[in-house]
Amino acid sequence: MPKIIPDVIQNQTLTLVPAGMPVSDAARLMRERNIAAVMVTDGPVLLGIMTERDITRRVVADGLNPVTTPVGQVMTANPDTLGPDDRPLDALKLMQERRFRHIPVVSAHGGILGMLSIRDLYSFVTAELENNLRSCELYVAGESYGVGP
Repeated sequence: MPKIIPDVIQNQTLTLVPAGMPVSDAARLMRERNIAAVMVTDGPVLLGIMTERDITRRVVADGLNPVTTPVGQVMTANPDTLGPDDRPLDALKLMQERRFRHIPVVSAHGGILGMLSIRDLYSFVTAELENNLRSCELYVAGESYGVGP
């Protein structure tokens, strides 16, 4: 049974920012790393996440100055999280139900392990579906019939 880690998230570089960082600095970091969300922390503790959507809705649309507005003021606090052993399809269902595009992945003790994006899940699920389809085609064609493991 596939799991979030290591099947979907592998060798991910964590992007953690302090709550006091200006939104403009966090946005530049997001651009440099080509990511759409950052995890907001106080040391090892996850406080929230800030996404491109948060910047648009809570900074730009509200007329706040991104240079003087701290990330902690506009982040999504106490976000839902996933564990490393959670199943990708369960994560996809949660993201669809709650309209999330990013969910932090944390250990049972709250350690930050990664950020799952809808793009990560799409790539994984697509690859899984292609593999399943290929297996079914081989079975129907009789190429895998009676073949041992």
